[in-house]
Amino acid sequence: MRIVLATRNAHKIVEMRRIAPHVDWVAMPDHLPDPPETGDTFLANALQKARFVHEHTGQLALADDSGLEVDALGGRPGVWSKRYSAEGTDAANNAKLLAELGPRADRTARFRCVLALVGLGLERTAAGACEGSISLAPSGGGGFGYDPLFIPAGSTRAMAEHSPAEKDAISHRGVAMAQLPALLAGL
Repeated sequence: MRIVLATRNAHKIVEMRRIAPHVDWVAMPDHLPDPPETGDTFLANALQKARFVHEHTGQLALADDSGLEVDALGGRPGVWSKRYSAEGTDAANNAKLLAELGPRADRTARFRCVLALVGLGLERTAAGACEGSISLAPSGGGGFGYDPLFIPAGSTRAMAEHSPAEKDAISHRGVAMAQLPALLAGL
């Protein structure tokens, strides 16, 4: 099965290829502009991105929209996770998150992921979540985004301290990607 990934995020591409190696993943063509992300939910953004790539390539497209929801911040950064700080870098986003949380004790959070598969006359979606909390300081050298700050429920280590296999087994993207066979059923 050949599927165009509706992202330029190299980290997401590596994870998806690792989680589902049986799929012929194709990178989004360089000539396409970045897909729009103007929705106010992960579902809306995932569908928007997958539709955009499908419309411009004519091929089956898979989009992922994901982010971090922090309870004490009313669910922020949420759909604005990658654009949370003015700089939009992982380091700046993490610094802003820690500054906004301060020393408060309530640090519960979750990573959310919504996948949208568009093409061949269909639109199918899947979702995944990983519950946890935000640490007081970053740790670990793996992963990306908020992984150095996010401690999955039941663990004492930040997501960035987990091996790729450990992360794939519990992460929001791993949970959503486990539903890929159901999304592809009948194609």
